[in-house]
Amino acid sequence: MSLRIALLGTLAHQGPASGYELAKHFDTSVNLVWQARHSQIYPELAKMAQSGAVTVEDAGGGRGRKVYTVTDAGRDEIARWVTAEDPYRSVRNESGLRAFLVTLIPPDEAAAVMRAQEARHDAALDALLKVKDDVAARTAPGSPPFGAYALDLGLRTTRMLQEWAADTAEQLEKRAAASEQTP
Repeated sequence: MSLRIALLGTLAHQGPASGYELAKHFDTSVNLVWQARHSQIYPELAKMAQSGAVTVEDAGGGRGRKVYTVTDAGRDEIARWVTAEDPYRSVRNESGLRAFLVTLIPPDEAAAVMRAQEARHDAALDALLKVKDDVAARTAPGSPPFGAYALDLGLRTTRMLQEWAADTAEQLEKRAAASEQTP
């Protein structure tokens, strides 16, 4: 359901678009929080057209280009989804699982794992900051860009994960140093 909502929201924001244009826009915006491959997008667009959430027009040309437009029913679906009670969603968090298991390996190896984790979060933060700069350059002053609040969530979360990995690595490095000093 969330891919459907993400696509509807992207169309509602961007306006009519071909599947290709929508997928490219999705790659640089919503894909930061909800990943989807192009091979998933096109079948979902077909389902949305069948349900009446979007209209589809043949734009002509040799490739059979189609242009999708969100309908009032699609906009209503977005509003219902955004305002509905947030159901419990199970969480799969590999960083969290790693936090449970990292103490099962020697402290020096565990510290190296967490330093690698820190580096991944540093790289992700750099990428998000670049996106923020790119979005700011394309946005009119005074209006929040599409996804601005999601981008802020991503920046804050990534900073927190980077700090957590650094702190954990430091604690493990201290444990490793202490275990080297004791016979």
